[in-house]
Amino acid sequence: MSSSQIKWFNITYRSGGYDLNLFASPPDCNFLCSVCHGVLKRPMRLPCSHIFCKKCILQWLARQNTCPCCRKEVKRRKMVQVNKLRKTIGRLQVKCKNAAAGCLVTCPLAHRKGHQNSCPFELMACPNEGCTAQVLRGVLDEHRQHCRQGGQQRCPLGCGASLADSEGEQHNCYRELRDAWIQRNQRNQHLLLSLLRRVHRVHRTTNFIRRQLAQLGNFLEDDALILSNRAQESEVAPEAETWGGQGQGVL
Repeated sequence: MSSSQIKWFNITYRSGGYDLNLFASPPDCNFLCSVCHGVLKRPMRLPCSHIFCKKCILQWLARQNTCPCCRKEVKRRKMVQVNKLRKTIGRLQVKCKNAAAGCLVTCPLAHRKGHQNSCPFELMACPNEGCTAQVLRGVLDEHRQHCRQGGQQRCPLGCGASLADSEGEQHNCYRELRDAWIQRNQRNQHLLLSLLRRVHRVHRTTNFIRRQLAQLGNFLEDDALILSNRAQESEVAPEAETWGGQGQGVL
């Protein structure tokens, strides 16, 4: 790849590799991307065996489908990730990004983000509302204690409330939480008692309906018995009259 093509690429596209200044000592030249000249990030091997940063080669292939080094045609489905090389690069020692601010820590590239999450030289935004200061993580707690920007501070007990200076000493979120819990508990007890009373009324009504149904059943049985007796009596009466008539004829 010619120098003019490299210059055009670097101007048009953003570099996909790691900056060389990031490393504690100069990396091996075999770890460099021929496109961006940075240390390979997520290395991809082409069928022709040349290796580039994944981002670099994808941006290059979007313009032309040949290898930047040997000009052989490239089929994307035949590109492979070089995970072994990626792990090797991940073990290279790098400087903290806050080295200019005074951090002297070096760590493997793969652990760099983990260090940044706890680096005392990392710039942090003050969490107090109204304060726009950026302070080092190592002195953030001290800054928060003395910060008066906007007259608001977060509750130190962690309830999330924003407090003015005059409210800080009087604020007691534990007491407020306890009072709120007591009120809610009393309301729940009232609702429970009301529900129990309704259940008792339903139970009494159900028992009353059950008794009424039982009485109605008894009445129906009595009516059925009376009707049955009357039917039997009406059947017996004609037979008695027939026998009486026959006796009179014989005499």
